Order: sequence, then C-alpha cells, then structure tokens
Amino acid sequence: MQHICLYFQVHQPFRLKRYRFFNIGKDRQYFDEFENRMHMQRIAYESYLTANKILLDLIKKHKRKFKVSFSITGTAIEQMELYAPEVLGSFKELADTGNVEFLAETYAHSLISMYNKDDFKAQVKEHVKLIRKYFGKLPKVFRNTELIYDNLIGESVAEMGFKAMITEGAKHVLGWKSPNVLYYNVIKPELKLILKNYKLSDDIAFRFSDKSWDEYPLTAEKYASWIADLDKKQEIVNLFMDYETFGEHQKAETGIFDFLKALPDEILKQTNFKFATPSEIARKHEPVAPMNIPYAISWADEERDLTAWLGNEMQKEAFNKLYALSDKMKYIKRADLQIIRRIIRVEIIVDYTV
Repeated sequence: MQHICLYFQVHQPFRLKRYRFFNIGKDRQYFDEFENRMHMQRIAYESYLTANKILLDLIKKHKRKFKVSFSITGTAIEQMELYAPEVLGSFKELADTGNVEFLAETYAHSLISMYNKDDFKAQVKEHVKLIRKYFGKLPKVFRNTELIYDNLIGESVAEMGFKAMITEGAKHVLGWKSPNVLYYNVIKPELKLILKNYKLSDDIAFRFSDKSWDEYPLTAEKYASWIADLDKKQEIVNLFMDYETFGEHQKAETGIFDFLKALPDEILKQTNFKFATPSEIARKHEPVAPMNIPYAISWADEERDLTAWLGNEMQKEAFNKLYALSDKMKYIKRADLQIIRRIIRVEIIVDYTV
C-alpha cells in the first residue's frame, strides 16, 4: 500500500528587544513583548486559524481518509497562550478528531542536540510533557529542530524510546536512492527514518507563487497528477513544510488556501496513495537500508546542513559561549535571573546571521 504524509512545523521564537550597554544592571526586560504579540496575532489570523479551519473541515468531510501531523514548539504554545488562545483552542479541536498526530521535538526549537546529549534529552522530555498536557497525546515519532539529523542524534532519539524520526531526504546523502521509502539508523537499527521529499514539498512551500516557475500556476489537480505518476515502488511520499506556508509565506491571495482545500480530493481521486501519520507509516512499512550520516543534515537552504546557524566563526563563538552558560544557570535560584536561562535556551538558536 502507498501512503502520503502531510507534516507541518509550527514555531514562533521569543524575540529579544534591542538591549544596549547602558541597560545592563538597570533593565531586566529582555524580550520585546510588543513584537511577540504583534507577530503571533498577525500570523494567527493570516495563517493558523484559517488553515486549522480548513483541515478540520477536510477531516469531517473525508473521515478517516484524511490525516495530518504537527510538531508545535513549546515557545509557540507559550505565545499562543499569551496572545492568541483561540489558536491553541483550534489545535485542541484538531487533536480531538483522532486524525492528527503530534510529534515530539526540542521544547525551544534549539540546537541543543549539537551540544549536549543530556540537555537534549531533558528538553525533549519537557516538550513531550507539554504536548500531553495540552493535546492529551503521547508523541511516538520525533522531529529535531529544522530536521537536523546525524547518526549520533538518531542514537539519542532511539534511547529516548522513539521508534521513528523524520528528517530531510537530502540529495547529497541519498544520491541515486529514493526518499520515498523508509531507512534506519546505522547505530540503532530499530529507529526508522522517514525522509522528506524535498522537491514535492518545496513546490508548495517555496515555488507555489513564483510566476517565473515553469509549472506556475500550481493547481491541486496538477500536483496530484505528479504523485499519480510515481511508480508503485515508491511506497511513501512525505510532504514536510512550515505551517506558515499557508497564509504567511504564501499569502491568501496566491490561492494557497484553495489549493489546500482541494488537494485531498484530488489525491484520493487520482492516486492510489492513502493519507497516513508518521507513526502509521513506521508501523506499516519496513526499512529498505541503513542511512549513514556522520555529518549533520537539515532541511535549511540549498546546502541542507548547519551553515545557516554555524556557518562562520562568529556564529560558532556565540553558540559555544552561550550554551557554555547552561550548566551554571542550573544552579541559579534567583527568580529575577531565571530569564537569562530562558534566553540561553531559546533565543540563541533563532538567527546568527548578523
């Protein structure tokens, strides 16, 4: 049987305000609350609420035939609580359908998996606890920040009890091999690897509104025909993208919401593929080969590696200096200094490209 998996990443960082030298010791407000509120409320109404309503209607229409998956970071959930509780309510409504799977990840969408194994596991445990609290679901599949993966990260994920992990189907790793089958970790063969089909995913996420693209305009009917043309040896098609694709990266006027509404109908009508969640794919399919990745990959940029965050010496210096404080901050009990710990855990991973 052939399966198609729709997975969406939901993340919002806490934004730091401009903090000058003369603020040291005088100003303990490090975050830009205005920016945080403005961004969350804007994206809530331009993207999340509309897309969630569409998905809920599709689930009601197609019953068990339509399924989707999300990973929602802890920082995104915190901001939904603070600034857009109706969004959190709409995700809970989706969870209640039983057709939506929630994945585990790092609580703060951080690069901690590249620094400290114990802190990595602690942050994942914290995120799992949060997902159970809000959605009543125990995550069975893991996705790392930006789909970052290497052999050792996979080993840690397997040690945490996850049976599968999703990551990038990077061309420089796969070569001639297909991303449309399962693989497994070379150290822990019990960990199945579910790979993103980057071309089909990026056709929606990045090329949908590009008028210079030779396939523009992209319709649900055309897209489903591409999937129908895949041969029967292609067991799974994994479409992974930021949820902000719908309404934020691709604005409503591009027709992206109409595309989302029409896609399940066309997939079910034109192809033999059935919608499935990552845990269902891991259960119903067997890996075909090991995937040896000694150096980390991600879904970011053309390089599909870590250069977006650790590509120059300034980035590496900031990464090492800030994360080196994390052990010391564990012993800080003063409430007014706990905010520093939050900065270390959250903000250093947002953007080093200064």
